[in-house]
Amino acid sequence: MRRAASILVLGLLTAAVAVALDLVGLASATLFAALLVGLAAALARPRMSGILPRGTFVSAQAILGVTLGAYLEPDALQAVGGSWLPVLLVSAGTLVCSMGVGLVLERRTELDRPTAQLGMIAGGASGIVGMADEIGGDDRLVAFMQYLRVLVTVLLTPLLAAAWGGAGGGGAGPSEALLATPTDWLLTAAIAPAAALTARRIGVPAGTLMGPMVVAGALTLAGVDFVVPPVVRELAFALIGLQVGLRFTTDTVRQMGRLLIPVLIGVFALLVACFGLAVVLHLLTDISLRDAYLATTPGGIYAVLAVAFSGGGNITFIVAVQSLRVIVSVVLAPLAVRRLTKVGRREE
Repeated sequence: MRRAASILVLGLLTAAVAVALDLVGLASATLFAALLVGLAAALARPRMSGILPRGTFVSAQAILGVTLGAYLEPDALQAVGGSWLPVLLVSAGTLVCSMGVGLVLERRTELDRPTAQLGMIAGGASGIVGMADEIGGDDRLVAFMQYLRVLVTVLLTPLLAAAWGGAGGGGAGPSEALLATPTDWLLTAAIAPAAALTARRIGVPAGTLMGPMVVAGALTLAGVDFVVPPVVRELAFALIGLQVGLRFTTDTVRQMGRLLIPVLIGVFALLVACFGLAVVLHLLTDISLRDAYLATTPGGIYAVLAVAFSGGGNITFIVAVQSLRVIVSVVLAPLAVRRLTKVGRREE
């Protein structure tokens, strides 16, 4: 009874903080709120770390996988048109730059290789945090690094985009279903557990997340129009945030303090690298530099879309490139991190 009451209190606090963060325009408000509430609860009452059943975290990962898979909308991919090669090169380049910064952080700080790599990967922050523990990283530090990157990007994107003024080409914005249909509920309920279990059984890296993402992506590309019900999606974000937040300790918080400056330097290095990739994309396509920058920012997709909508940018193209980068990062990150970790062990 006491456990149920504690979980209820955590849920109510998360909802209240999420509403407050959403009112001030913070992206991923639910996940941020859950992280903060979980962190506060863990520091106030360390015994609460195991209050949530492990099954809830696995379920949340599977739901998140379906959510990410739904990014692959045919209309968004068609917007890339004849620019497939430059877009793929830029997406791969972002991953390479992220992992390069991660390697430097590993050598210059106390971070182990999986944590440093996962913490700096640009794209799909919630997905990366969700798979971190399964790949061997410290999901608490990965969450800290990922959301520090998102926060810096969210704060700087409007300022940097404003330097270019209005955008050149207009584009239709992505449509988003406000209400879930019975089909949305049925497909989400079917894909999440079935794909997650299958992927785990056949040994797919981060299979709980990857299996549902691949199946959902295949369905959307095949023309099946569905979304994860918003209430289910937000519940998954809350569960992941709480699960990670509740695992923080005073030692972890001290470690974050020591890592703040090096990680910030890494984030700014990644921002500079992504701007360089934006210049490449601009030169290889007919996209304006402003839209190319918005399409290649290392995170903060909601802030990017807000800027694009307000400035009249080529929103469809921006969504397509950002979505592809998220998918590339989440799909290739487990494989790349595992490979680099094995190489590091051989060197030792």
